[in-house]
Amino acid sequence: MATDGCYGVNTQLAHFGESCPADGTPVVPPIYQNSLFTFPTMEGLLENMWNNPGGPPHHYSRVSNPSLELLEKKLANLEGGDACKVFASGMTAITIAIMNQVKGGDHVIVVDGCYGPVKALLTGYLPKYGVEATFVDGRDVDAIFAAVKPNTKLIYLESPTSLTFRLQDIPEVAKRAKERGIRTMIDATYNTPLMMKPLEMGIDIVCHSCTKYFSGHSDLTAGAVIASQEIIDNLVRNEVLMMGALLGPFQAWLLTRGTRTLAVRLPQHEKTANHVAGWLEQQPEVKVVHHIGLESYAQRDVFLKTMKGATGLFSFEAKDDDRAKVMDFCNRLQLFGRGISWGGFESLVVASHVQPCDYDAPRWFIRLFCGLEDPEDLIADIANALPALR
Repeated sequence: MATDGCYGVNTQLAHFGESCPADGTPVVPPIYQNSLFTFPTMEGLLENMWNNPGGPPHHYSRVSNPSLELLEKKLANLEGGDACKVFASGMTAITIAIMNQVKGGDHVIVVDGCYGPVKALLTGYLPKYGVEATFVDGRDVDAIFAAVKPNTKLIYLESPTSLTFRLQDIPEVAKRAKERGIRTMIDATYNTPLMMKPLEMGIDIVCHSCTKYFSGHSDLTAGAVIASQEIIDNLVRNEVLMMGALLGPFQAWLLTRGTRTLAVRLPQHEKTANHVAGWLEQQPEVKVVHHIGLESYAQRDVFLKTMKGATGLFSFEAKDDDRAKVMDFCNRLQLFGRGISWGGFESLVVASHVQPCDYDAPRWFIRLFCGLEDPEDLIADIANALPALR
């Protein structure tokens, strides 16, 4: 099919990067479930290994594979980036991307409330190699740049943050960072490119946990890094060649399948979450609902500036911040499974004791993910559990 961008997003999700079917051509691309690829000549193999390790043509599935290549083309096209690499999990993608950008003696600025394992990476692991990190309230652009040091090499964003659902003014952060020669990176898993395009706002590197909405079926783990061709080529020649950790061909095939229905599923998640969150904020047991799709959301102006819509994930705080009551509420739910992750067909709940910023007191956040069930059934399930919070 044509790839000049004249098609709508649903058509691109269904067909981008694939040849037009002819008689007898399979409508679903095959899985290249092989570890290596042979070449007609030794000279051709060696030339490919040294000068074109990321393929195509491909020589080793630890570095590249046709099943991954198709998926990477689709994700890069959807995000508006030059290139993409897909990995075995979202955390793998984030870790490799950060390690590609920093070295011993460098400094990273990170938004408070980022995904817990990312915080652990930057506070417990990378400091062993001389990388330091400063955590800031990402809602305040001035606070972000007040933390800049002479050795600051990377600003890491997550908008909204994982449990507290705080946003950052992405275009302003990107603009100021470029003026200072600092790279910017964002975890945009919550939004997907259907709701937000960070690269168009000036961000350098976008990461996704494709385990979530891109998959949509809770049957795989995967991650993606999308950026300029220069950044991805550097990533391939360094971290990918050294660490591997790419997605397997079968998982890539499953993920390609999942992307085909992304634009159909995501509006349903958004519609359901907006309805459930709007009902929930009216309940007497609830102190505040943190959902970027609500008109009452505190950073409504930033939401409207940076995003086209919300999705199915939000959190809330109960008026009675009591651990036993929070646990009882979660345990009473029948349709919301108690489990981490999100983005699939099933609704989920998880409770976390969080200190949003250094100056905040720790408190309980109850995160709800609205799957593809009927909204009224989800509301009834929550209503049956709410007495536990009284």
